[in-house]
Amino acid sequence: MTTHYKLEGTPNSPVLVFSNSLGSAIGMWEEVVPHLLPYFQVLRYDTRGHGQTPSGNAENDLSISDLGMDVIELLDHLNIKEASFCGLSMGGLIGQWLGIHFPERIKKLIISNSAAKIGEASVWNERIATIAENGLGVLVEVMMERWFSGDFRQTHHRRVDEFKLMFLQSQLRGYSQCCGAIRDADFRETVSKISIPTLVITGDDDPVTNVAQAEFLAEKIANAQLKIFAAKHLSAAELPAEYAQTLIHFLIGESVAARGRHVRRTVLGDAHVDKANAKINAFNADFQNFITHYAWGEVWTRPGLSKHQRSLITLAMLIALNRKAELEMHLKAAIHNGVSVAEIKEVLLHSALYCGLPAANEAIHTAEAVFQTLGINFQ
Repeated sequence: MTTHYKLEGTPNSPVLVFSNSLGSAIGMWEEVVPHLLPYFQVLRYDTRGHGQTPSGNAENDLSISDLGMDVIELLDHLNIKEASFCGLSMGGLIGQWLGIHFPERIKKLIISNSAAKIGEASVWNERIATIAENGLGVLVEVMMERWFSGDFRQTHHRRVDEFKLMFLQSQLRGYSQCCGAIRDADFRETVSKISIPTLVITGDDDPVTNVAQAEFLAEKIANAQLKIFAAKHLSAAELPAEYAQTLIHFLIGESVAARGRHVRRTVLGDAHVDKANAKINAFNADFQNFITHYAWGEVWTRPGLSKHQRSLITLAMLIALNRKAELEMHLKAAIHNGVSVAEIKEVLLHSALYCGLPAANEAIHTAEAVFQTLGINFQ
């Protein structure tokens, strides 16, 4: 099975996987992802028969376990041992299956706009028969009404059109197979086996999976949290900024300091941060808190620039200021953030024009020493 996916973010950040609803593709998370990239590597993928992932064997039915194993195989393919997982609707069913059967691979679980059992078999059988006779186009307007509130449909025409296109580009066979997988999935008796930290999300006007079904999940899963948005079924698309902040609060923490500590470690690495923390004393503690709060918690977490871009900018400014110790630290950080030796070389050359030859010359020697320390071949 060849699964289409997109992996974004700096390589030393923890991984967050997004799993789509029935009838959508990886583009459903497009407006959520930028808010999360300061904190995570974000892995999105197309479920079978959706987006650019083929349906697979047309002779076989699909089950949620098949779709869950696609996730495990993708993680194995990318050499990701553990990730947090956020699934919406059908993706939420996949998340429940993963939480039950592969808890060692899922650090934290978000079950969004989903249920332990979604709909009755007769409803899914009717839908399968309808699209077999009339195609997916007959459902597109009905889906938009279920997915988005009236206000959203009136004010976000471009985004709604994007979802219509996503829906219509689904493969008929794959969509039908996934309908069957949802029809047959029932975790009402087994969802209590989930032991990993879990957040349940729903919309207060969700006509597909309602608040009562979300409350059932939150009650059955030990220590699960519940968040209700003022939205319909695709709460992540309707309220992307609020949705992203809710995920950040759950996965990292609500305080700026918690976010700062998280981002600092993803940029500088555990070894550096542990060494620095060991040196905190009564004299420098306030300064360290200041740096964690404002530099790492307020600025490095802004979505306007990637951490990769921020590393390049930081290197250029430290070259100009001739701050050797800080430059050494941020050269290592730049490598952690996926900046290549070739890119660092270009920053050094550019700085020679605008910061002066002596500063650039000193920086080149510093960079070579850092590369040698890290065992990087720069010759």
